[in-house]
Formats: sequence, structure tokens, C-alpha cells
Amino acid sequence: MKKLIIIICIALVACAAPKKCCSQNFKKYFKFATFYAAANGGNSVSDIDVFSVTNGLETVTVETPYDYNLALGIRKIARFGYENRASTFYDGTEESWSDGANVGKVRGLEFLFEVDYKRQQGNEYLDQHHFIRFVDDKYILKGEYLEDGFADIKYFETSQRYRYKVNDKLSFNAGLAQRLSEPYGYDPLAEWMLSNGNIHYTYLALQEGYNVDVAASEYFSPGGELVATSKEVWEEVVIPTMLADYTERKRNELDQTIQHSVVLGFDYYRYTKSFWSHAWASVMPFHVDNGEFSYEKYNNGQWLDYSGGLILGYKMNKHLGTFVEGKYNKYWNREWYDFKFGVNYVIF
Repeated sequence: MKKLIIIICIALVACAAPKKCCSQNFKKYFKFATFYAAANGGNSVSDIDVFSVTNGLETVTVETPYDYNLALGIRKIARFGYENRASTFYDGTEESWSDGANVGKVRGLEFLFEVDYKRQQGNEYLDQHHFIRFVDDKYILKGEYLEDGFADIKYFETSQRYRYKVNDKLSFNAGLAQRLSEPYGYDPLAEWMLSNGNIHYTYLALQEGYNVDVAASEYFSPGGELVATSKEVWEEVVIPTMLADYTERKRNELDQTIQHSVVLGFDYYRYTKSFWSHAWASVMPFHVDNGEFSYEKYNNGQWLDYSGGLILGYKMNKHLGTFVEGKYNKYWNREWYDFKFGVNYVIF
């Protein structure tokens, strides 16, 4: 909630304009915006039969519940020339990779607020992507919040950049960025590491409430449930689950940290009916983060965070065309990316 309030404040500052009242600005900036709510679903992976011969032949069917995506959002982002919206309605499954560019197609204020609650192959995620971007000839202001459950990344970022336009196609930018996130440099298991590089997992499990009866080879959960009857199951099944639960809990106990970074970037856009090229990138080469669990301490020095995208399309003639599209992000050694490429041939 605090992050959304900050983004809204950025919007209020950006929409301040002389000789116009707030209601007029509100109407102006929300003109052509689209609010959408949608539900999408489909079957997941097929059922799997698991066989056992321990007590005679037994068969257990593992079922994966159906996939779904519940989307709620509002957006106002001008489409680039290569973006053809074929659907009549927004359904929440659209992937507009150009949203990640530093500048949009037009000057002024653009925004996106979207929340997706989804289940994929039995795993449930809450994904969010909100941003407000104000672009002028000389500067770029942006506030963004991203939560990607599948990539396990979550942060809030603001940036203020000076923009230098080389021409109508190419521009460079430089400025400062501030990121609020969990301390990705914190390793909850570091204090349990032994000198030989192994981890004292049994002692940690006991501290977490597990009980072990070595003589009877029985292992019990903190709730008293028998979870393993052999050392192999204990080490290969129970311990990994315990370690995952422990690290997640310890990270959630910590406050978020703020990080200041220098940011450099560029944007290039050219469009014709037969050829288009759109490329952008941002690089953060220097950071200031002096917290107790700073990523700089974890990394033993400075590091490089970056993001970028490339969209190319070429229609060789009225029949044949090819395309390449992709985006890539790397923050704190966490990566998330998408890509696609192909050839189209229209048969007359």
C-alpha cells in the first residue's frame, strides 16, 4: 500500500500544470485510458500415475489443478507503430514488451496498474506491475513497482533522468535511481555453515521444532507428525523443505532496504511499414547501499544491474516477413526474460 501511495503522489506532482484545475488535468490524463478486469483459465499438465510395489502393487494418481489468471488493471500507454491490437478487449494476457522502454511513443504522462492472481502448474502467484512515466524532451521521471512470483523478484523503483535527444529516433539518458526491496544480500543460512562448507542442518531442524528419534529412525515435524522413517527421506525430502521455509521466514522478518544507483540508458525507435526497430537499455554500474545486509557486502564490491529489450521486424515482400523480439532483466543476480522469433509467409 505504501508503494502505491508513493506512485500516486508522483502522478499528482506530474499532472500539476498552470492555468488548469486538477479536475481538468485528471480528465486529460485519463482520456483514452482503459480499465479492464478479466479471468482466463485452462487445463494444466496431465495427471500422472505413480506406481509402488512396497505393499503390493499400488497406484496413486497425481493431479495438477487447472491453471487460471485473474487480472485487474488500468493502462494508458500509446502503441508503437508495430503494435497491432488485434483483440477488441483487453483480457489481461497481453504482453507488451515495449512497456519496459525508458520512453514511450509520445511525450507526457503514461501509466500502467495491473494485478494478476494466477495459478500455474499447481503453484499460485501474485504478480503486480505498476508504473507511472512522464517523458519530456529534456527529462524522464518514472516510478515503478514490480512483483513477479515466478521469477521471485519484488522491488519498488523511482528514477530521475536527464534526456539528450540525438534526433527523432535516438536518445540517451543519465540520472539517479532509488530502489526499495528486500535485502537480497542477506543469506539466512550463512550462520549455520560449517568450516568445511557443509551446513549443520539437523541442529537447525531441531531449533525449528523438529524431533528426531535416531534409534527408531523416526523423524517428526514441529506439529508432531511423522514425516520420515529413514535417513534418506529425511535428508532428501524433509530437510530441503525445512531449509526453504526457514530462509523465507527469516527474509520476511527483515525490513526492506533502500539502494541508490547511477543509471545510464538509451532508446532507439524507427518504424516504416516494411521495417521497424525498437531497442532500449538501462545500466546501473554504481550503487550506494550501506545497510547491515547490503548487497554490496554480499557481493564483495560493486556490481552491474541492467535491463533492455529489442524488437525487430522486416517484411521482405508482400508474402515473406521475419521478426525478433525479446527483453532481459538482471537485478541482484536475479534474471527474468522473454524472447521469441520467427518467420511468416502469407500464401495467396
